[in-house]
Amino acid sequence: MSIKKKFLGNIEYVEGSDNIFADLDIPEPEEAMAKAKIAMKIYEAIKAKKLTQAKVAKILKISQPKVSLFLRGYLTDFSLERLLRFLNDLGQDVYISVVPSPHSHGNTWVGDSSSRASIAALGR
Repeated sequence: MSIKKKFLGNIEYVEGSDNIFADLDIPEPEEAMAKAKIAMKIYEAIKAKKLTQAKVAKILKISQPKVSLFLRGYLTDFSLERLLRFLNDLGQDVYISVVPSPHSHGNTWVGDSSSRASIAALGR
């Protein structure tokens, strides 16, 4: 991460990157960001359907306390694959597209197919 020191009057501050997890030196920040963005989509699906935690637990086949932890942002117990399955279980389609990269190393983008804008990226 490149630290950008800036000044606002006499106040010095550091401008963060697009990935808060990288800014905080979290291990595997790209994966953490992707998981957070996918978790937000799951949260939005739950809210749109007005589901209780008990109903969510039944749909996702996890305990209600795990649903509570998930909804509070505790994602370490959940893999990306499992989070994608949760989206499917909540009636959401997930599209994965593989295309050649113009670079020597490819990237993985998580985004909304209607906007084609990425909301998170996995890469090295």
